[in-house]
Amino acid sequence: MSESVSKPTLFPTTVAGSLPKPAWLAEPNKLWAQWRSQGDELAQAKDDATLLALKLQEDAGIDIVTDGEQARQHFVHGFLEAIEGIDFDKRVEMGIRNNRYKAMCPTVTGPLRLRERVHAREARLARAHTARKLKFTLPGPMTIVDTVADAHYGDRAKMAMAFAALLNDEAHGLEADGIDVIQFDEPAFNVYMDEAADWGIAALHRAIDGVSATSAVHICYGYGIPANIAWKETLGGEWRQYERFFPALAQSLIDRVSIECINSHVPLRVLELLDGKDVELGVIDVATDKVETPEQVAAIIAKATGHVPKEKIIPGTNCGMAPMRRDIAQKKLEALAKGAALARAKFG
Repeated sequence: MSESVSKPTLFPTTVAGSLPKPAWLAEPNKLWAQWRSQGDELAQAKDDATLLALKLQEDAGIDIVTDGEQARQHFVHGFLEAIEGIDFDKRVEMGIRNNRYKAMCPTVTGPLRLRERVHAREARLARAHTARKLKFTLPGPMTIVDTVADAHYGDRAKMAMAFAALLNDEAHGLEADGIDVIQFDEPAFNVYMDEAADWGIAALHRAIDGVSATSAVHICYGYGIPANIAWKETLGGEWRQYERFFPALAQSLIDRVSIECINSHVPLRVLELLDGKDVELGVIDVATDKVETPEQVAAIIAKATGHVPKEKIIPGTNCGMAPMRRDIAQKKLEALAKGAALARAKFG
């Protein structure tokens, strides 16, 4: 286990979830990268990549580390593969994220049930090899529903609750594995704003029912892929989607909200609508290879303190870094840690 390190009391850093995979594990710079091996060899390669992801974050100075999602090909489908009632051979091309782009999605054909624990291996491996606080990510119920075809439930909210029950089982397992923060990724929240307030948050409540670990929800405008970048260009000078459901989220049982900020058009004043919540502040742009300077990172943190109590700000990345070059990701994580240190020196 890594030597224990003291955690800063102000502006602890983290990442949204995924990190780039090594070229020997999967084809680099792709979101849906194919594995380079299979069977036992693949399992060992995933383990090795998980340890490397931890080391990369620790070397950069990140305080709340993740497994980097190294054992998952995709942040949603990596969870779905362990569920009975989903037919991966019956794929349907469908528009997801309100038809922002098309994807070949598996079909829900019957009642959903977990065959076994999904992420126990990588969670336990990561916990055994870092003394830092450890975050683990799961797909949120609404985003899962938006990424599968339904031939059984006939109702998105009902199906979301069925997925939430399975996520709850896995969350309890992750807590037992020693995970400190369990984050649910819900990029669908800022696409289906009314539904997020109506039943999306209720599904998250089902997913964290009885779980004592810190709960978080990550909301963003998506990976830095062409379809998402093009969509962002249509959103105007101010991105106000969060205003539609942040008041409901502020009243929710979720402890922490992770959102995209740097190089976005999200007005920081909307953070005030999250009164009472910890805010994972996106200060690293995953849609560009340009590396932020520590001063730029510190400046955004400073601006955020005008809207969120400084003790509740956790600087991080806008989204996952899976499609990014590993050397660029490393430099961005270093800038994140150095920028937080600058802000800490100013406000501490």
